[in-house]
Amino acid sequence: MSAAQLYTKYTRVWIPDPDEVWRSAEIVKDYKEGDKSLQLKLEDETLYEYPIDLQGNELPFLRNPDILVGQNDLTALSYLHEPAVLHNLKVRFLESNHIYTYCGIVLVAINPYEQLPIYGQDVIYAYSGQNMGDMDPHIFAVAEEAYKQMARDEKNQSIIVSGESGAGKTVSAKYAMRFFATVGGSASETNIEAKVLASSPIMEAIGNAKTTRNDNSSRFGKYIQIGFDKRYHIIGANMRTYLLEKSRVVFQAEDERNYHIFYQLCASSSLPEFKDLGLTCAEDFFYTSQGGDTSIDGVDDADDFEKTRHAFTLLGVKESHQMTIFRIIAAILHLGNLEIQGERDGEACSVSSEDEHLNNFCSLLGVEHSQMQHWLCHRKLVTTAETYVKSMSLHQVVNARNALAKHIYAQLFNWIVQHINKALQTTVKQHSFIGVLDIYGFETFEVNSFEQFCINYANEKLQQQFNSHVFKLEQEEYMKEGIPWTLIDFYDNQPCIDLIEAKLGILDLLDEECKVPKGTDQNWAQKLYDRHAASQHFQKPRMSNTSFIILHFADKVEYQSEGFLEKNRDTVYEEQISILKASKYQMVADLFQEETEAVPATAVRKGTPRISVRSARPAFKAANKEHRKTVGHQFRNSLHLLMETLNATTPHYVRCIKPNDEKLPFKFDPKRAVQQLRACGVLETIRISAAGFPSRWSYPDFFNRYRVLMDKRDLCKNDKEQICQTLLEDLIKDPDKFQFGRTKIFFRAGQVAYLEKLRADKFRAATIIIQKTVRGWLQRAKYQRLRRATLTLQCYARRHLARRLFEHLRRTRAAIILQKQYRMLRMRQAFLRVRNATLTIQAFARGMFVRRIYHQMLVEHKATILQKYARGWLARMQFRRARAAAVVLQCHWRRLKARRQLKALRIEARSAQHLKKLNIGMENKVVQLQRKVDEQNKENKLLNEQLSMLTSAHSSEVEKLKKELQQYQQTQQGDGNQLLSLQEEMEQLRMELERAHGEREVMEDSHGKERDLLRKRISDLEEENTLLKQEKEELNRRILCQSEDEFARNTAEENIQMKKELEEERSRYQNLVKEYASLEQRYDNLRDEMTIIKQTPGHRRNPSNQSSLESDSNNPSICMSEIGDTEDVIQQVEEIGMEKAAMDMTLFLKLQKRVRELELERRKLQAQLEKKEQEIKKSQVIETKTEVSSEHEDFAYNSLKRQELESENKKLKNELNELRKAIADYATQNNSSNDVQDSYNLLLNQLKSANEELEVRKEEVLILRSQIMKAAQQKETGKDMENISPDASWPNSDRHVDQEDAIEAYQGMCETNRKTEDWGYLNEDGELGLAYQGLKQVARLLEAQLQDQRREHEEEMEALRNQVDLMQEELEKQQQAFLQTLQLSPEVQVELGLQQEITRLTNENLDLKELLEKLEKNEKKLKKQLKIYMKKVQDFEASQTMVPVERRSHERNMQVAVQRKEKDFQGMLEYYKEDEPLLIRNLITDLKPQAVSATVPCLPAYILYMCIRHADYINDDQKVHSLLTSTINGVKKVLKKHHNDFEMTSFWLANTCRLLHCLKQYSGEEGLMTQNTAKQNEHCLKNFDLTEYRQVLGHLSIQIYQQLINIAEGILQPMIVSAVLENESIQGLSSVKPMGYRKYSSSAAGSGNSYSLDEMIRQLNTFHSIMCEQGLDPEIIQQVFKQLYYMINAIALNNLLLRKDVCSWSTGMQLRFNISQLEEWLRGKNLQQSGAAQTLEPLIQAAQLLQLKKKTSEDAEAICSLCTSLTTQQIVKILNLYTPVNEFEERVTVAFIRNIQKQLQERNDPPHLLLDFKHMFPVLFPFNPSAITMDSIHLPASLNLDFLNKV
Repeated sequence: MSAAQLYTKYTRVWIPDPDEVWRSAEIVKDYKEGDKSLQLKLEDETLYEYPIDLQGNELPFLRNPDILVGQNDLTALSYLHEPAVLHNLKVRFLESNHIYTYCGIVLVAINPYEQLPIYGQDVIYAYSGQNMGDMDPHIFAVAEEAYKQMARDEKNQSIIVSGESGAGKTVSAKYAMRFFATVGGSASETNIEAKVLASSPIMEAIGNAKTTRNDNSSRFGKYIQIGFDKRYHIIGANMRTYLLEKSRVVFQAEDERNYHIFYQLCASSSLPEFKDLGLTCAEDFFYTSQGGDTSIDGVDDADDFEKTRHAFTLLGVKESHQMTIFRIIAAILHLGNLEIQGERDGEACSVSSEDEHLNNFCSLLGVEHSQMQHWLCHRKLVTTAETYVKSMSLHQVVNARNALAKHIYAQLFNWIVQHINKALQTTVKQHSFIGVLDIYGFETFEVNSFEQFCINYANEKLQQQFNSHVFKLEQEEYMKEGIPWTLIDFYDNQPCIDLIEAKLGILDLLDEECKVPKGTDQNWAQKLYDRHAASQHFQKPRMSNTSFIILHFADKVEYQSEGFLEKNRDTVYEEQISILKASKYQMVADLFQEETEAVPATAVRKGTPRISVRSARPAFKAANKEHRKTVGHQFRNSLHLLMETLNATTPHYVRCIKPNDEKLPFKFDPKRAVQQLRACGVLETIRISAAGFPSRWSYPDFFNRYRVLMDKRDLCKNDKEQICQTLLEDLIKDPDKFQFGRTKIFFRAGQVAYLEKLRADKFRAATIIIQKTVRGWLQRAKYQRLRRATLTLQCYARRHLARRLFEHLRRTRAAIILQKQYRMLRMRQAFLRVRNATLTIQAFARGMFVRRIYHQMLVEHKATILQKYARGWLARMQFRRARAAAVVLQCHWRRLKARRQLKALRIEARSAQHLKKLNIGMENKVVQLQRKVDEQNKENKLLNEQLSMLTSAHSSEVEKLKKELQQYQQTQQGDGNQLLSLQEEMEQLRMELERAHGEREVMEDSHGKERDLLRKRISDLEEENTLLKQEKEELNRRILCQSEDEFARNTAEENIQMKKELEEERSRYQNLVKEYASLEQRYDNLRDEMTIIKQTPGHRRNPSNQSSLESDSNNPSICMSEIGDTEDVIQQVEEIGMEKAAMDMTLFLKLQKRVRELELERRKLQAQLEKKEQEIKKSQVIETKTEVSSEHEDFAYNSLKRQELESENKKLKNELNELRKAIADYATQNNSSNDVQDSYNLLLNQLKSANEELEVRKEEVLILRSQIMKAAQQKETGKDMENISPDASWPNSDRHVDQEDAIEAYQGMCETNRKTEDWGYLNEDGELGLAYQGLKQVARLLEAQLQDQRREHEEEMEALRNQVDLMQEELEKQQQAFLQTLQLSPEVQVELGLQQEITRLTNENLDLKELLEKLEKNEKKLKKQLKIYMKKVQDFEASQTMVPVERRSHERNMQVAVQRKEKDFQGMLEYYKEDEPLLIRNLITDLKPQAVSATVPCLPAYILYMCIRHADYINDDQKVHSLLTSTINGVKKVLKKHHNDFEMTSFWLANTCRLLHCLKQYSGEEGLMTQNTAKQNEHCLKNFDLTEYRQVLGHLSIQIYQQLINIAEGILQPMIVSAVLENESIQGLSSVKPMGYRKYSSSAAGSGNSYSLDEMIRQLNTFHSIMCEQGLDPEIIQQVFKQLYYMINAIALNNLLLRKDVCSWSTGMQLRFNISQLEEWLRGKNLQQSGAAQTLEPLIQAAQLLQLKKKTSEDAEAICSLCTSLTTQQIVKILNLYTPVNEFEERVTVAFIRNIQKQLQERNDPPHLLLDFKHMFPVLFPFNPSAITMDSIHLPASLNLDFLNKV
């Protein structure tokens, strides 16, 4: 394909970027040959013109399709280049949080800087046994691949973990060793795997330190060999170390630390055992404070030190050696703090003898103080002639001190490593090993010294080995597939290695310069310039004469030569070493002894044979054999040895990547990642793969993926390989772009992307055609729908118009008719109105005229009357005027005459004579006149009064007449006005009347309203009173219901909790049984091995842990199925319920104290009554024992007491009625108001409640009466029993018997002994007579016991009487309270009545609850006693049946002949003791399930029980014990022999359970005999209680069940993943292409078989049919399939969570279909009630999660609400793994996953990601009695049981 075909519009490419290294862009214009630039559009929509070099024609890298992004294997990418690798790693790390990715055979591990839950035991078990590439990349997958290849190829393996500091090398190596320790656990009890893991804390403490890049950086390389035996169990380990960074002991850079052990020891210096070390905090010592901060965030040095000490102890390091190690470390710290004083201008120096640190250093190491003080500042020069002692300068002394400190620490480090190896060694021969190499990666810093040079040298060697191995694997793959192999040019770094290690190389020149006395770093650098200036891998810096540059495979590194010679020499003066050798501490002296090996820290374990390894290439021979042991020489030798070991093993590579330098979780820095990818060889692997055929497809996968590109005629062919070849030849014209192998098709880089592009174009074209067709069909369907709708509408419209016209015509005609009728009706009505109006007018007119004439006549008549009265009045007036005038005239005349006379008298009077005459008698006259005047005045006054009265009467009459005149005048004005006035007058009168009536009604209404209001208020008060009563009753009822509901709820919750605890206890118990079985199995294995060993000569150790079944079976224990006594638990539940009820009642707490006081008083009175009653009873017992018929008198006494009690109850009832009447009369006489009536009703209610309680007491008395009658009947029936077994026991046998009864019974027994001679005729020795007499005495004792029971009943009746008395007292109190309430106001009476009622009801509730608790306790106790007594009665009845009926008839009539019943088969089998082994062999050991398949299920169990029953019948306990023990041992032996046979295991599980059921069914216990027939009850055991053996059989059943589950799981487990996840039940649905790991080695050889779902269902059918045919209980079958379905769910879900290739929509659809098939199978077998379907719920939800839409927030809510059985980690993991099948699907965005996590953050999910597929549900064996009777079982002749005799 040309560039023009690839670089088209919409194609995406990668362009370089200074910040992100590579940046994605999209081509916006097709590229044509010769274009100078490429038009691109960046992701931010900006346009960019990419220049193209026409000479080199370097076009940008093409980007892979989105469907290929995020692959597990980088080599599966179509375009293999640096940006594709970087983008794939970034997507997996940031979006999916996947830290592991394959790159061919390399596992790339990115450090997440966060703890991830992917390293648990469940994950280890999930990867164990899986092929590499089948599941997601993981360090466990690499470890499993190494373990599998070691076991299959029997070749040693190596795992090489490399990377720069902080990339996670140590953690990866630790997890790999943890995998080996878990999977390949030690076969012995040495626990070697724990020791291997325990070495990590020690090595981290003494070899790890904080650097600027890592807080726990390993400053040495190590290679750990884990040894395995022939069974591939860990037997030991060995460790080699490389190039410890000794310079860190004396120098640390900024923000770095020394080794952890120094800071740990300083942090623990306050401990008592470390007081002598003289340590303080780390800041006080020079060697630990140079880096600044001495602490690490989140790290507790003291805690880590405790872990280090614990690890030392676990590895067997003595406490004294540990203290010596800590003394040496402390001495190094003190050595660094020495104060060196300069003398003579620095040419000489000295150390003060009083220096505290020097004293501590010498005392801690046990060396002489003066010598160490001297030789620290002097050195010895030895010549041929003499020896000189020379002083050293200050600089030389400091260097010598630092060299001594480094040497001490290095020797200590080597000693610890040697002792770790010694602790990990073993005497067992090593068969193979797996090595884990944790070595430093390529390093480059600003200042690179000797350490970086050695590290990069080692990485050059490892990279060379890696390149050759990858190249070899590629070559083997091509040769295996038969593809022509052409040599691929790959980078070979041999020239760079030769530059370093060849003759006169850098190391040789360095060693030579070290030998020169005056050698310097500058001279050595100059020699390098002169020697290697022409080398292509060596350069000289322009600006330096002391540095040199080496071009490594990863990068160009500049080294500073300063310090190379000193670090290479590692000079330590011999005098100082000699002083240390003379230490008084043996361990310190041993550290500095001469080494026997050339390479330090590589000692081979004693007793372990050296592995003969040979490198693939000849080892380089050193140029100069006389080299001194410099550091470079030692490192080169150890590196050669390491390479020889690696070349002799199969390597596996783990490359650790550090994503950022800030140590932030899940942050990806592309620049740092690219640097490390280039340095660790990942890109080299990509380049080698890209140089050949990186993409590989199997023919079926290619056919399924690209069948859309094939022609129809090609698809009809059967040869898929030929079809694929034809397709590729048509699509790809260049034959060099692909090759056909035997099983795969190989493609060049980019070809798969091209095929994907063609496939997408084909799909796009097909989509367009489908869209066109569908859209045309939709438009045609739409047009047809519209046409049909139009015709329908027209039809309906026309019909509607016609109907509307018809309706119009019909309505028009109707309207005309209506108009005619209406007009006619209207005219008639008008005529009738006119007529009626005319008649009315005529009537009114005629009436008016008549009335007018009448009025005129009336007026005339009235006028006549008026004229008469007026004329009379006028005549009278005229008369009166004339008379008045005459009177006036008379008055005037008389006055005139009087005046004249008066005048004459006056004149006469003036004369004296006259006066004298006059004076005579004047005085009398004056008096008379005065009297007369007075009388006249009085008369005048009376007349004036009469006149005034007359004038007033006259004036009133006049006024009246005037008014009548005016009225008459007005009446004359017209009749109309008069009529109106009269009407108005009437109206006024009527209004006044109405007003008066209204006022009256208002008054009546107001009065009635007031009366109604008063009545209503009274009724409201009554209703309120009744409502309050109802509320009170309702509250009481609610309180009772609530308390009962809470009690029931609490009881239910407690039962559920107890069931859960029982289930947990059962599971723990069964786990113990399982462990016991495994220990027993192990013991059997050891015993077998011992028997084998005993056959061979030599000394062997005897096993000390042997045990026997007899010792186990004889120990009593509790049966698993029996729960035990739950009385205390129920009591606690009741107490809890009562407390909660008390919390709800507000008055409850107030009344508790009073209730308790009353209860105490009641108990005291009851106790006194009981004492008196007991005294009366004792006197009665003494009197009644003298009589013969004491029992009848007792019964009569009880009946009399009962009658008295009844009569007293009647009297009380009558008194209550009389009291009620009296109170009612009193209430009616005193007060008849409603309030009094309410209080009276309240008191009546109280009396009614008391009456009801009396009725309850009466019922209790009747119940007691019935119980007494039953006791009397039982007593009478007991007298009729004549023959009673001496072994029988009665329910009251343990009760107290009076002393007199016992004496009487003893006298009876003595009398019986005297009368034994009279009974001798029954049998020879008279035993039957003695038994009969003895039983009669026993009957008498029982009668005495019944009398005690009667007394107890009487005591209970007395208690009832006391209760009645208490109630009477309470009634009196209530009467007094009632009388007091009558004296109070009505409102207070109501409130007081309510309070009293609430108080009474609360007291009644408390009393009833206490009574209920007591009754329930007594009921439980009585039930337990009843069970025991019924069992004893049944034993007695069974013993009665053993006495033949004919025996009694023989006693009566010796001449009657009876047939012997023993001839009938009674369900018992007899055998001799010596035939027991034969019975076990024929019935258990040698029995095949097929031999009894046609007989009754579980026949061996029935036969064994019949044998046991006979042994019980003859009362032979030894025989029972021996038979059961032999049976259990025989079953165990058979199961051990057939440990993988499902049919045999199921057969003996069924028989063991049936034998257990038989022992329960025929045990004689009442609770287990409820379903027995009368015939089966005759087959019960009589003499022995086999409860302990039932428990042992229960243990055995659990062991067999667990073995059955293990066998079934072992058969099903290989099928599950293939059948459930990979099986394509719906053909054509799945089109997932396997673009993952290209399977090498074990993956190709161990691919295994593929199973379909039908095969797994057939296997389940086989299991089900076997268990059903063998008669296994249905409940156990359900539990078996529930366990198997849980395993199916766990394994399938775990694989789904660890496999990216199956997390797609099509897999979800396929998985849901497969699960539905399994559910359908359950329904078909009627197992839906087993709970097996519920165990599949997590898998169902996972399938639904794969099918659901994953885009919007509504989708997130739907997922959260649906996936309730999945944890948050599982949901997020599936969403991260979700892979679109094709480019038309969308990936799950990171934002959507974050939304899911946010919504699910409140869940309290377990931290485990995977399910524990080894979890086993606790098994429960329910009691399932058999309907088969023992006498109906037939023994087949095929069992060879002729020696058994039927009884």
